[in-house]
Amino acid sequence: MKTCKNYPDYKKIYTDILNYKHPEKIEQCKSILSKPIFSFQDVININKMIFGPETRDNACRNQKHRSYNESSIIEILDYQRKNRMNNIQLANHFNLSKNTVTKWKKIFNG
Repeated sequence: MKTCKNYPDYKKIYTDILNYKHPEKIEQCKSILSKPIFSFQDVININKMIFGPETRDNACRNQKHRSYNESSIIEILDYQRKNRMNNIQLANHFNLSKNTVTKWKKIFNG
């Protein structure tokens, strides 16, 4: 019996994109594709490698479809702590709402 996953198989998604649409970028993305599990940062990085930087219009449209699991949120909050960022700086860096960051901190930091 197959177990139900609550997250997309990013490795398969990006491998298919590279094979069918951008085969010239496979070498550039091999380091990320070799990982068994993708972190949220890996997804962001490989997306930039394949499609380039986001335009403002695309960023607004894509923001509506983002979701974060608990491990991604903890990784983002760890990034904030390691880089000594305030909530506004973190929100700008990851294109989040400062209210979202505040809410996550209340939930995951006690």
